Amino acid sequence: MLYKKMGTNWIIRIDKGEEIIASLKKICADNDIQAGFVTAIGAADKVEIGLFDTHTKTYNSKVLSGDFEITNLSGNVSRNDGQVYIHIHITLGDSEYNAHGGHLNEAWISGTCEMLLTEVQGEIGREYNEDSGLNLFKL
Repeated sequence: MLYKKMGTNWIIRIDKGEEIIASLKKICADNDIQAGFVTAIGAADKVEIGLFDTHTKTYNSKVLSGDFEITNLSGNVSRNDGQVYIHIHITLGDSEYNAHGGHLNEAWISGTCEMLLTEVQGEIGREYNEDSGLNLFKL
């Protein structure tokens, strides 16, 4: 992975064989990035996506394998108990031009991933919300 800071933006290239969430967490931890917003495109060959069941308050996940275009990846970076917290959703196109999407648990790059991380000055924390069952922005 390679990255470069330009103003409040980080231009990131995640390379073949690297995993998106782990790479982004490392960049944020190494550079003390407290908060930001992420967008990206690229290609992946193994992706785990999830869907949150609001009734049971649990995530259901599915692993997809094959050739996928990352047609959209968007989300945010915050902190939960001082640790980097990544919340990203992804939309993928498969070889039959079907779309798959959901909460991104992990994605392994097969070609490249070109990402823009816009850093927000200050800190956005997270706190568990009993009603939703989610770690929500603590504002």
